[in-house]
Amino acid sequence: MTEPNAATHATPQVVGVHLVGSVNFDNAETTIRTAAEELGGHLRRIPDGEVGERWHWIAFQPDRLAQTPGIGRVGDEPVLVRGVDFRPVRLEDGVQAEDLELRPLGYAEAALESWQVFSRLKREGVVPASTRFQVSLPTPLGVVGSFVREEDRPSFEPVYEAALANELQQIIEGIPNDELAIQWDAALEFAHLEGAGYGTPSQPWFDDVWAGTSERLARQIDRVPEPVEVGVHLCYGDVAEKHFAEPGDTAVLTRFANLVAEQVQRQLSWVHLPVPIERDDAAYFAALENLAISPDTELYLGLVHREDGAEGAERRLAAAQQHIARRFGVATECGFGRAPEGTAVPLFEAHRAVAAAW
Repeated sequence: MTEPNAATHATPQVVGVHLVGSVNFDNAETTIRTAAEELGGHLRRIPDGEVGERWHWIAFQPDRLAQTPGIGRVGDEPVLVRGVDFRPVRLEDGVQAEDLELRPLGYAEAALESWQVFSRLKREGVVPASTRFQVSLPTPLGVVGSFVREEDRPSFEPVYEAALANELQQIIEGIPNDELAIQWDAALEFAHLEGAGYGTPSQPWFDDVWAGTSERLARQIDRVPEPVEVGVHLCYGDVAEKHFAEPGDTAVLTRFANLVAEQVQRQLSWVHLPVPIERDDAAYFAALENLAISPDTELYLGLVHREDGAEGAERRLAAAQQHIARRFGVATECGFGRAPEGTAVPLFEAHRAVAAAW
């Protein structure tokens, strides 16, 4: 059940900070400990920073998938970036996708390992008792559309979706549900909706792009059982800290969020939206007057950028509040795992300054 935002142009109260996922530290303990120390009670959830092979979001998935017999790589020579081979995968000749038994994707393994660190730090009093452990997962559409050969996508998608659902189930079974939060990262969805991409745009393998993308995300959200929290990060990409396309305003984001909210069967815990650094004009946020997510769903805006810190975030916040009557929290527009070394703590400080000022 959803309700319109019905902005009255009153000044909203800024409540809380959300960390989108990746943080440019080398290990989970540093991420969790530093986030707790710097942001403390401003955070409802803390991720592990997507460390290790997850440093470039889903780019490690082709290496994982290629471990399954029957799956090969596109191209003869590896395309290596920091030890990760970015070449897509393909079904080998004569192989049917439904006959594959995918090797572990790595998400459950990483989450359960980082949970042990999080749990220990909570017992030690470093992490506040009410804080949940956040696990960020890609949508199956994101992986299949980015790293599977085009002609193999329709048959491979259900196989990958089932494998990722199995990883999710392992996470749910291995972590106390009242201490867990799952975030679905939706990025390629907006490449399809905007007809954009890095280089050649990825083409959807389904007819109705709005229905196809929103139905798929709603299905992933409903895989997460209560009392686990579940949220979504709506994303326009982050390669070299650049979007694949700059959103002209929040109209596409709002329409997509509304479609997803209409379809889900369970409570959506939060929605995160990006805000480009140069958009400190009220026009960017005007469409959010039509945002129809539940009042019980937290809203986070990616107002914080490392280049202009709290000062820039305050300008963007002042513009946003002209069209948003509800309470909302602050975040960066994407994860910052690939930002320059040494920028994490200043970003935490900027988040804290903005949240504390309202």
